[in-house]
Amino acid sequence: MNNALEIVNVSDVGRKRPHNEDSTITDINQGLVVLADGMGGYNAGEVASAIAVMTVLQDVSAGLKNTNQNQSSTETGISWESSLVKNAISHANTNIYTMAKTEIHCQGMGTTIVAGLIYDDKISIAYVGDSRLYRLRAGKFQQITKDHSLIQELIDRGLYTTEEAHANTPKNLVTRALGLGIQVKVDVIEEQVMPGDIYLLCSDGLNDMVNDEEIHLTLSKYSANLVQAANDLVQLANSKGGKDNISVVLVRIKETGPVKGGRFHKLFSRLLDVRG
Repeated sequence: MNNALEIVNVSDVGRKRPHNEDSTITDINQGLVVLADGMGGYNAGEVASAIAVMTVLQDVSAGLKNTNQNQSSTETGISWESSLVKNAISHANTNIYTMAKTEIHCQGMGTTIVAGLIYDDKISIAYVGDSRLYRLRAGKFQQITKDHSLIQELIDRGLYTTEEAHANTPKNLVTRALGLGIQVKVDVIEEQVMPGDIYLLCSDGLNDMVNDEEIHLTLSKYSANLVQAANDLVQLANSKGGKDNISVVLVRIKETGPVKGGRFHKLFSRLLDVRG
């Protein structure tokens, strides 16, 4: 059995919310991981996040079936795979916006989203909002995405230090999300993956309750057991109050390309799927 990739997916309602508005989807055979954190009245947040992850899964799956090895996006300067995920998120935005305008119970709904597509020896990351993607590599823990939030905007403008912004600005105020307009700007990050890398996708229900150092320590402590790591991260957030839904997706890179003779020849020919 080829241990090229391992994925663990855990979601919890938390201690304060009546229902879970987070949605996650992972497809190990395609190297796809997606996490969305919905918002809106009644159950609209659940609807928005579910539309987001399902649209991305469907669009990426359809695109990969028609993929042409070594395709690239010359117009955008990003890889074909990155364009595929970016366009899927844009399509999700259109679907959510349209439903919000046509269904009374869905008015005002929206969602954040972060998605990763792992292929060959690379990962394409696309995101909107403040759901995050971190990487643990050789003991170094790093936030790869950059929040689309009021706090981050105040920091970027130099109006506050990081500590001041967190102390004086309400959390959960995003400056960008799916469903708020007919178009949305999707940020894309591309990087190489290395054997031993662990990627963490999470909703803000984790990082609002647990600081980066604690996340790092927990992930490092249980790095050999991603199921334990994911469950402990959720439990840690709950132990600190669990004020929001908590979703965690962990991905371990066990083997990398470049792929010989085609996109899935080596990396995705035989994969281990572990879910928590």
